[in-house]
Amino acid sequence: MSKAYFTKHLSDPCSFKISFRLHFFQNLSFLFISYREKEEGHQLHQEAWERHQCRKELRSKNQNAQEGRPEEAFFSRLDSSLKKNTAFVKKLRTLTEQQRDSLSNDFASLNLSKYIGEAVSSVVEAKLKISDVGCAVHLCSLFHQRYAEFAPLLLQAWKKHFEARKEDKAPNVSKLRTDLRFIAELTIVGLFTDKEGLSLIYEQLKNIIGTDRETHTHVSVVISFCKHCGDDIAGLVPRKVKLAAEKFGLTFPPSEIISTEKQQPFLNLLREYFTSLTKHLKKDHRELQNIERQNRRILHSKGELSEDRHKQYEEFATSYQKLLANTQSLADLLDENMPELPQDKTVQEEHGPGIDIFTPGKPGEYDLEGGIWEDEDARNFYENLVDLKAFVPAILFKDNEKSSQGKDKDDTKDGREGKDGASTTEELELELEALDITDEPLELEGSDEVENEELAKKLLDEQEQEDEEANTGSHLKLIVDAFIQQLPNCVNRDLIDKAAMDFCMNMNTKSNRRKLVRALFTVPRQRLDLLPFYSRLVATLHPCMSDVAEDLCSMLKGDFRFHMRKKDQINIETKNKTVRFIGELAKFKMFSKTDTLYCLKMLLSDFTHHHIEMACTLLETCGRFLFRSPDSHLRTSVLLEQMMRKKQAQHLDARYVTMVENAYYYCNPPPMEKTVKKRRPPLQEYIRKLLYKDLSKVTTEKVLRQMRKLPWQDPEVKSYLICCMVNIWNVKYNSIHCVANLLAGLVAYQEDVGIHVVDGVLEDIRLGMEVNQPKFNQRRISSAKFLGELYNYRMVESAVIFRTLFSFISFGVNLDGSPSPLDPPEHLFRIRLVCTLLDTCGQYFDRGSSKRKLDCFLIYFQRYIWWKKSVDVWTKDHPFPIDIDYMISDTLELLRPKMRISCSLEEATKQVTELEREVLVKLECPLTSCGTFFPQEGSENEEEEREEEEEENTDYLTDSNKENETDEENNEVTIRGGGLKHVACAEDEDFIQALDKMMLENLQQRSGEAVKVHQLDVAIPLQLKSQLKKGGSGQPCLGEGDADISDTMQFVMLTRKGNKQQYKILNVPLSSHLAANHFNQQQAEQEERMRMKKLTLDINERQEQEDYQEMMQSLAQRPAPANTNRERRPRYQHPKGAPNADLIFKTGGR
Repeated sequence: MSKAYFTKHLSDPCSFKISFRLHFFQNLSFLFISYREKEEGHQLHQEAWERHQCRKELRSKNQNAQEGRPEEAFFSRLDSSLKKNTAFVKKLRTLTEQQRDSLSNDFASLNLSKYIGEAVSSVVEAKLKISDVGCAVHLCSLFHQRYAEFAPLLLQAWKKHFEARKEDKAPNVSKLRTDLRFIAELTIVGLFTDKEGLSLIYEQLKNIIGTDRETHTHVSVVISFCKHCGDDIAGLVPRKVKLAAEKFGLTFPPSEIISTEKQQPFLNLLREYFTSLTKHLKKDHRELQNIERQNRRILHSKGELSEDRHKQYEEFATSYQKLLANTQSLADLLDENMPELPQDKTVQEEHGPGIDIFTPGKPGEYDLEGGIWEDEDARNFYENLVDLKAFVPAILFKDNEKSSQGKDKDDTKDGREGKDGASTTEELELELEALDITDEPLELEGSDEVENEELAKKLLDEQEQEDEEANTGSHLKLIVDAFIQQLPNCVNRDLIDKAAMDFCMNMNTKSNRRKLVRALFTVPRQRLDLLPFYSRLVATLHPCMSDVAEDLCSMLKGDFRFHMRKKDQINIETKNKTVRFIGELAKFKMFSKTDTLYCLKMLLSDFTHHHIEMACTLLETCGRFLFRSPDSHLRTSVLLEQMMRKKQAQHLDARYVTMVENAYYYCNPPPMEKTVKKRRPPLQEYIRKLLYKDLSKVTTEKVLRQMRKLPWQDPEVKSYLICCMVNIWNVKYNSIHCVANLLAGLVAYQEDVGIHVVDGVLEDIRLGMEVNQPKFNQRRISSAKFLGELYNYRMVESAVIFRTLFSFISFGVNLDGSPSPLDPPEHLFRIRLVCTLLDTCGQYFDRGSSKRKLDCFLIYFQRYIWWKKSVDVWTKDHPFPIDIDYMISDTLELLRPKMRISCSLEEATKQVTELEREVLVKLECPLTSCGTFFPQEGSENEEEEREEEEEENTDYLTDSNKENETDEENNEVTIRGGGLKHVACAEDEDFIQALDKMMLENLQQRSGEAVKVHQLDVAIPLQLKSQLKKGGSGQPCLGEGDADISDTMQFVMLTRKGNKQQYKILNVPLSSHLAANHFNQQQAEQEERMRMKKLTLDINERQEQEDYQEMMQSLAQRPAPANTNRERRPRYQHPKGAPNADLIFKTGGR
């Protein structure tokens, strides 16, 4: 750095330090890049010399192989066994570079004299990779150095192989690439003679290139050949090698193996192939630009691209990029320059405002406010014309060549006039001030002579036309007449383009063109709407028949001069039609800008009466186009200022003043303060891009991964993300479910985000009901839709949905008919909110208490609808909106197709009263307030809400149990006390886990103990049981059942008399110790059985719940598809479930 540099930054130490560091790192990066390039150059140099030396040595050995081949005595010492030789030949079919040493050793010990033919076939048919070619060449050299017949057989086998491949319509590109390099390497190392090897290589390369001049599907084969063998076969020096040699002074090995004369045909062939490849690349480049341009037009007109068209574009772009990369590689290997691929200059103009989808993030340069055209449709109308030359044969407009030459001369003249017109502002103002001094109107020089000439020309033309019509058949005359009659019906772009093509194809004669010009010129003065389409017709026909535009423009000029000279105050519509036609033709560049400005100049010279209207009409038609065009901007601005000065100097009528000001400000609108775009930090812009632009059905997982990478420890970032999710109205309506899906996946990692978003959405819904302004309607619809999607993804409970639904029909509603500012009688937007919410998530309220709640709500909703319909606002002249009726019917048809619909307010009120009565009867409450009962927000049945919350928390765990319930259980209403609500915490989970662990250990410990059955009771014979039953005791004895209800307990005493057992029944009173102790023992055993039964069932149920929760947790880690999480299917019951406890513990009846 120089002394001046230090002196400059010495006053600011901080700036100097930053600048010094910047220069240091720039120099360091430059040194690093230079060092890396030098390393790559030296590596190329080393590899080139190693390859050259290896090939040269091997070529020398192969060429002198005849002198060093062994004699017959040498082969007798080698192994000639059939097993080893055939095994070696088989290995040649699958040889790889890793087998080089082992195959060389095997070859040295084997006598393959009788297996040369099999070895040749194996080598030719071997499926080699590019990296295995070196090993194959090495083995072939060993064969050639020992066996003289190997090389001729190998050459013959290759020729047969290539002859057989010619018949293959779809050859294997990989095999072709490997074979071409293989024979090239064999020729280089001297296994084949130069004449035989080079001719074989040239023939194969010529066949490959000859069949691939159009499609270039085998370009990789040519690139591989040039990369590995091009230096010796064709004398190629890649550009990378040449640059390294020049930059670092390296000397690369010369191509001396094959002479230059023999290399020249290969070089010519490769350059010819590169030329065809560049043509193909240019063609694909143009087609790709055309496809992109068409896609932009479709995107701007329709808003989206079809999947087929988008897929077609991606496939074509991929093939083009591949072709471009191959062309660059081949250009580097051949040391050729890449062709110029011009960029489409009209991309930004055709694209218009917005963001380019093909280059994301690049804003368009087309300014809507300062552009030439008012909008994109106008630009397309005036600039995108049909190219008739692409559809019409050239024979149909061959007589246009002479006129086109004359047109070129006119264009040159217009260019000179444009340059003359681009004079300084001072000269133009002086010229126009001279007009102010001389208040006489300007006349064209020699107007009388011109008029006489034109009159004579018209007479001659009419005579020629009559002669041609006499010679022309009547059939074509009828076609032309019908065409001219149909022209006023061409009132859109497609029809007028079709008419232009029809005229050019079927009616292109000189007389018909003149007839068309007269028809266009004599357009009715009331049909000013046809002038833009007629001008487009002229512009479309101009490339094929320029005389149409020239004749029409000359006729309009003559008509304009006629009105300027006449100075009458009649026929203002005809005058406006003429100047409007001139303006439309000027926008299509058929009427030159110089002539248009001259017409305006003539009107300003006599700025009175009709001339004022004509000038304003001309400016309103093409003034903006002239003012915004660079070549006419200066003259137009001067004329506009002149017009405003004349308005100030003359005392014009108020109507004229308004017309002049409107025309001026249309051409040059006053500067307006542009809305300043809010600047946000890059991270916030990225968050908005992910949510509002990138998020879609197919990118949800990608956006979720990006969201997880955000700095969540920063509270500002977290709050901004929550705010963006709450502001759901910024997202496309069809993508709202994607945000809910994203939030459901994000909650697994950031739990508090879901709570804040749900709170924000509920708060926004409540705020919308409190403010009730129409400008927030779209926002409220989006929030209601988002809330429903949050329920679909299990972010909120059904109680929240029903509370919101009831708030829509109850908050701020006065059923007595008094107006409410929160819900005026004529406002129906809350009905739309209810339908939106129900359409989103109502389909999942189809079972259990949610189904009953929805049925209850729909009854109240019908009463709300009929209350709205019964308001006096709706009359026959102003009926109830039919779209609201259709929306309600669609929603009810979707949710409850068989529901009975109320037909009046009285019927709806009656249904509400019956419903309230049924509920109050079930609750066993007095029917006192049913007449005024309405489900106000907060006063709803809170007990049912709590029941619903608990049901929602466990509905997916107990679906199978719910299906086994009876209808009576489903219809029961449970009243719960308003005690403290249990809040789950981490300590409860730890306690449950510890308890389960302790019980499991206890069960495992007790399961290992031997179970000893105490024989307290002895089985009683059957005959004795019958005696007990006949004795009037309905209860079994002690050993078989419970004790008797009476004051005595029956015992059976067993005695033995001799060898026979005798039984005696004893009735022992309960007051005795024997009966009392036995009864207590029986009761204790029964209680122990019941306790163990309950404990076993609880453990089994808890284990099932834990397994299901683990499964749901694993499923929640990836975003679930929409609407599938709410399916109520019975959970699979494992066959190894809880055993039959009644059978084990004997608690059931026999």
